[in-house]
Amino acid sequence: MTKTLTGRRILVTQATDFMGPTLCEVLAEHGADIVASRAPLSEPTAPASIIASAGPIDVLIANLALPAPSTPALEVLDTEWREVFAALVDPLPKLLQAVLPGMLERGRGKVVVIGSASALRGMRRASTYSAARGAQLSYVQAVGVEVAHQNIQVNAIAQNFVDNPTYFPAEVQANPRFQDRLKREVPLGRLVSAREDAEFVAYLCSEAANCFVGQVFPVCGGWVSR
Repeated sequence: MTKTLTGRRILVTQATDFMGPTLCEVLAEHGADIVASRAPLSEPTAPASIIASAGPIDVLIANLALPAPSTPALEVLDTEWREVFAALVDPLPKLLQAVLPGMLERGRGKVVVIGSASALRGMRRASTYSAARGAQLSYVQAVGVEVAHQNIQVNAIAQNFVDNPTYFPAEVQANPRFQDRLKREVPLGRLVSAREDAEFVAYLCSEAANCFVGQVFPVCGGWVSR
């Protein structure tokens, strides 16, 4: 394997959740020095503390996740709305406000947000989750073009139907109804593997991807195209 990330320090948030474990494994295989943060991000001061503790980093992987509520839109309570946004949206600007000054000083840096394709295609009973994921992607697009001329690339993965324990645990994958859904809704006909997804993230972290700024990349087996 080509060590395209040798010498790069990469911070992965929520490193034990969602895509965290596979990201850490694959990025390390590409030569990166991984800072795997397991610290919760719920407190307002947590993102800045995580960045400060990590020291200088070349790439931030904002891996943010929580189990998605499945509440009908008319039944969504304020508490659910705030909890989802507090987990998925509120930490993101705080992370970037903490990490960007160092990247600006060094004249280079990358941020990859691990988001969701639920923001790109309507899903029943997912209004809260989809709204929060949509806010992430809009933020990436805006900040990405703002800092592009300073040699900092901010992009996002919008994924769905990617194998991970947060959204597609083993019991879900084993359900025949889910297998039927895969065949009906996903042109690929299967889940994208966690490694396939992480390899694309590794590419975005490399020098070869310096031309991408403020972009959202669907990784979902063609689901958003149906």
